[in-house]
Amino acid sequence: MNKKEVFAVFDIGKTNKKILLFDKYMKVVFQQEEKFPVIADEDDEECDDILLIENWIRTSLTNLLAGSDFDVKAVNFSTYGASLAFLDESGNRLTPIYNYLKDVDESIQTRLFEKYGGKAEFCRQTASPALGKLLNSGIQILWLRNERPEIFQQVKHILHFPQYLSYLLTGKISAESTSIGCHTFLWNFDTKNYHRWLDEAGIQLTSPEPNSFAQKVTIAGSALNVGIGIHDSSASLVPYLKASKTPFLLISTGTWCVNMNPFNASPLTAHQLKNDCLCYLSAEQKPVKSSRLFMGHIHDVNVLRLSSYFGVNSDQYKKLAINEKLLTNYLNTSVESVFFSDNTSANYIDETVDLSMFSDFSEAYHRLMFDLTKLNVKSIDLITEPNDGVARIYIAGGFARNEIFVRLIASLFSEKEVFTSEVDNSSALGAAMVLDDLFESDYEIDLGLKKWLPL
Repeated sequence: MNKKEVFAVFDIGKTNKKILLFDKYMKVVFQQEEKFPVIADEDDEECDDILLIENWIRTSLTNLLAGSDFDVKAVNFSTYGASLAFLDESGNRLTPIYNYLKDVDESIQTRLFEKYGGKAEFCRQTASPALGKLLNSGIQILWLRNERPEIFQQVKHILHFPQYLSYLLTGKISAESTSIGCHTFLWNFDTKNYHRWLDEAGIQLTSPEPNSFAQKVTIAGSALNVGIGIHDSSASLVPYLKASKTPFLLISTGTWCVNMNPFNASPLTAHQLKNDCLCYLSAEQKPVKSSRLFMGHIHDVNVLRLSSYFGVNSDQYKKLAINEKLLTNYLNTSVESVFFSDNTSANYIDETVDLSMFSDFSEAYHRLMFDLTKLNVKSIDLITEPNDGVARIYIAGGFARNEIFVRLIASLFSEKEVFTSEVDNSSALGAAMVLDDLFESDYEIDLGLKKWLPL
């Protein structure tokens, strides 16, 4: 029996950890998902159990190589960003993989801004809004140097999370652009190189290599290629960049809604940075102007308020039929928002709205979605320009199944073609596709598109 040749991708999210096998036509032929318990770091703050993840990767790969069903030709990694591994001279990990939501002293970033042209200019150069905590991974380096000097003096190598997982199999110290260019404070988008603060602080990071680079290794007697990994947001963009011949904007929805425009290369402005815009770097090392909205979370907490008030189940919104007449009326007559008329509160719940103004849950939910969609339209408008050529909008993720949201986007961007896309495991697929030169095979990516018309 001939084994099926496959790519293996370890897709590491904050909640779910997956291993997926793709055949040479980029179809999933095997998938396994795990949820690992978290542990506490030395400050008793939550973080991933990296030892458990390391052992799972090694065991899973060894079992695959020893099995009779698959011939693993290559391995790659897709992981969440803003996470670093610190290694000593012998290549041993010195610290946990700290949670990017770990609280740190804000004076660390303040001193960095003061030394390098002020907050606005530094954030512009690095295309990184100041997100606080450890969400700008350059701050993790400075925090460790300031707060754990006895550990930091042992640090020889600093790796982003995808490259650390690759290192476990190859022993190769590597870097790539998608992790470096993701709101890190590390990359100067003007000079297209590491920001000078690193060199002046005596911190040396490895020069980035293309995401298509793979190291040949032998594991458990089997020869295979191991990629250097990729940041998950940039990975999820890869299938669209490869499949779409038309300039597009991707609305990737979930807890966060991330709007990505790969066709707007103009530098970020102070106004954009202030409103949570940033630039990713694509696998082709090109800037991807992006904006974000905490849309999924805002939706969920406000739906709970509506559900409680009207005495319906919290998932009632999934069963609603779209009221086109009501939405058309909003589009034609509504100028001011009802929900979120004065931005959002600290807990994202708009308790200022008197829900008695609505006749039932359906009416209230339609209004909530109208105003929430308008918020995201403002976010999208920040990263689009009349001459960027964007003619299509792709909507992916959870809200691609919300017809109210989709029809409103189609109506509010009536000059563009709007599609929902059903690409499963887009981050893992992107991680496989950047290594597709290793297979001598042509394939076509099915984005699972459905076109939507305005109301």
